[in-house]
Amino acid sequence: MVTETTGPESTGTTRLLFNLYDLGEVKIEDPALERYVNLHSMIVPHSCGKLNGADFTKSQMLIVERLINRLMQTEHNTGKKQLAIRIVKDAFEIIARKTRENPVQVLVQAVANAGPREETVRLKYGGINVPKSVDTAPQRRVDSALKFITEGVQKASRGKKSVAAALADELIAASKGDVKAYSVGKKEERERIAKSAR
Repeated sequence: MVTETTGPESTGTTRLLFNLYDLGEVKIEDPALERYVNLHSMIVPHSCGKLNGADFTKSQMLIVERLINRLMQTEHNTGKKQLAIRIVKDAFEIIARKTRENPVQVLVQAVANAGPREETVRLKYGGINVPKSVDTAPQRRVDSALKFITEGVQKASRGKKSVAAALADELIAASKGDVKAYSVGKKEERERIAKSAR
């Protein structure tokens, strides 16, 4: 399904993600993450590995594909990209039905809310390790947020809940900043540890 677009950046047609969701209407509210959350339009989020090999090119990858790749890094889904794509597509349908919003907007908001702004590093002073609080780089914030989201999905889907439903619930809760969401809870924990190490 190809739709016509209008506006100054119009090239005639736009590709909808999964032929359903328009990425042009998604807004990134956190200015620090604008360069690191990519929203170029694709029908199927699969870059066939062409962004591998060079440093920092994952920022050029569609944020949905980064979520899919992160879902594949578990013992159940390793290397099963089509399965991971299907899980994300089903989760997006659940999100669209529950929230009446663009699911990619919910994902972007969840990433912004689940990425820790402050972390600790260990400095060595005279043979003693001392924790020191540092600001988190924006790319690491995105990486950490995706990691926390997928860890939460993995823990929630061990029971009767399907992986797609667990992903949808985690993204909705994280997008609202709900502390009951696993990812937001982990972020708060990291920031609390960093605050005590100031």
